[in-house]
Amino acid sequence: MDRRVRLAKAQLYFIADATAVGETLRAALAGGVDVFQLRDKGLGDSPLLRCADAARELCEEAGALFIVNDRPDVAASADADGVHVGQDDVSVASARRIVGADRLVGLSTHTPEQVDAAEGADYLGVGPVHATPTKLGRPAVGTALVAHAAQHARAPWFAIGGLDAGNVGAVLDAGARRISVVRAIADADDPERAARTLKAMLSEVSLGPART
Repeated sequence: MDRRVRLAKAQLYFIADATAVGETLRAALAGGVDVFQLRDKGLGDSPLLRCADAARELCEEAGALFIVNDRPDVAASADADGVHVGQDDVSVASARRIVGADRLVGLSTHTPEQVDAAEGADYLGVGPVHATPTKLGRPAVGTALVAHAAQHARAPWFAIGGLDAGNVGAVLDAGARRISVVRAIADADDPERAARTLKAMLSEVSLGPART
């Protein structure tokens, strides 16, 4: 299936480092994760590429999309489904030139202006909703930015930032229909159950056209 068609149907996006590529990722995928992003800034090129290859194979087996953080070159070399870049990373246009037209390019957004100005990205990350140790120094934006994205984002988008089963209801109420999580799955005693719980909560709400 076309990557963008699969993206449009995706609800649960899991982000983790290399330590999750194995049983944790396998369990998360079994629990219903639709997209996995490998984000590990501490790995050198060769270990990162090996890890990306392993993650891609697991995602392919599960029918999930596989994204590499920040490194369009690694995404292309590993035959990933796409790359995710931040506001201070390589531009969306530059990433697109490296990964090609068929792969996905995601972009992090942290303000209404960034959501409104996003051009060329296949999807957006919107947040962080809550303060999170994975984004030290990045202030929490609360649900106001989520509500703005629900009204103005022109591409599929995922609320992100300290989300878990205990607080995801607030972002769903604000208009989110897709979420990205890190610790809610990676640190769970039972990653499959954690993913399944979140997916069930997301599946209770509609992926209607007003919530792109």
